[in-house]
Amino acid sequence: MKKVLIIGAGRSSYNLISYLVENASTNDWQIKIVDQVFSEDISKFGASDRVVLENGDIMDVNERGELIEQSDIVISMLPATLHMLVARDCLRYKKNLVTASYVSDEMRSLSEEVERNGLIFVNECGLDPGIDHMSAMKVINELREKSLELTAFETFTGGLLAPNNSKYNPWEYKFTWNPRNVVLAGTGVVKFMQEGKFKFIPYHKLFRRTEPIFIEGYGQFEGYANRDSLKYLDIYGLRGINTLYRGTLRRPGYSKTWDIFVQLGATDDTYQMEGVSGMTHREFLNSFLSYNPNDSVELKLAHYMSLDLDGPEMARLKWSGFFDHDLVGLKAGTPAQVLEHILKKKWTLDPSEQDMIVMWHKFNYIENGKNREIHSRFVVQGEDQLNTAMSKTVGLPVAIVTKLILQDKINLRGVRIPIYPELYNPILEELKEMGIDIKEVQVK
Repeated sequence: MKKVLIIGAGRSSYNLISYLVENASTNDWQIKIVDQVFSEDISKFGASDRVVLENGDIMDVNERGELIEQSDIVISMLPATLHMLVARDCLRYKKNLVTASYVSDEMRSLSEEVERNGLIFVNECGLDPGIDHMSAMKVINELREKSLELTAFETFTGGLLAPNNSKYNPWEYKFTWNPRNVVLAGTGVVKFMQEGKFKFIPYHKLFRRTEPIFIEGYGQFEGYANRDSLKYLDIYGLRGINTLYRGTLRRPGYSKTWDIFVQLGATDDTYQMEGVSGMTHREFLNSFLSYNPNDSVELKLAHYMSLDLDGPEMARLKWSGFFDHDLVGLKAGTPAQVLEHILKKKWTLDPSEQDMIVMWHKFNYIENGKNREIHSRFVVQGEDQLNTAMSKTVGLPVAIVTKLILQDKINLRGVRIPIYPELYNPILEELKEMGIDIKEVQVK
């Protein structure tokens, strides 16, 4: 019997756990899930004789070491900052590791030692990063096999509301992933390449530089640049390409409204605000505006940001409750923490609502002297608050690669991400069987 250890059972773990439990008897696995607190839905897995739920403190060195030593493979669904604690113990006790998070420089530095010990640490095997790598490299490698020159690659992913939600929402968006990551998205400097030129966007300009994208059957979107696209010149082997751009998808109008928070300083996470315990939503917004006892918060904001009082940006802010006199409900916090807390009141999925994942790639290449173009995309809609599109697309690739490693079907060793056919081919094939089908269309 092989033993699977899952550390962390948060919002994206349900489909991961469900998949492994469904496959446990056939493959003779025992699954141990460790977290400080379990939701009612995760607790139900404890009814299986193949599952053990354990309340544990992963920060306890001895407890963590004992759990990892007793396992055959470890899946870390912890916050990314905690993966290294798990990784070092996996190396110490010679256990394979899987995460859905970006590879940190510290994690990457372990690769030679991981390989020497005959292990594989698979990272970035969720959605974005994850399925984006796999679906992109599939097409890129197919073009290389035909000796075709790739001139441009653009890719966008978004977690959004499904279009069949009937409730009015002018943002057409709610939190489907870690809210803190949404609030802090884009901080730092964004880097990419466009028509052979290196491009850089500072944070305070990011949400003013969006790309319109139309996806047949799902309508119009806007994309803003995401993090450091330039590192994929080497990861994907694209040195010499003219355009390389990775971005995030939202519905039109989102970015222009979110830019208001950026310009105000409401996404700042570097200092604690004063007076938060007695602060209202309206006072939070007003705290970033100039003092004028005669003008309303609405008027001051509209003047400062050059907005129409009856325009769509003000409508989104009003719908979100930012002009209300309700208390924030925190004792203390940074501007970003207060902003997140206010948004969660309206941006949390209701039981009747479904989320949606949209991913879109564009490949430009030259064939027989002519410019050609391929579009690749997939759309997944959630079923309910458990079987969300986000939970499926993050958790299932992690579960599938875990199964492949346990079945000794992966020969790669070291710290890896799923850019190799040995990893992405079987994962994409199984995802397709489960309804997550990436469609490729020759546009020209």
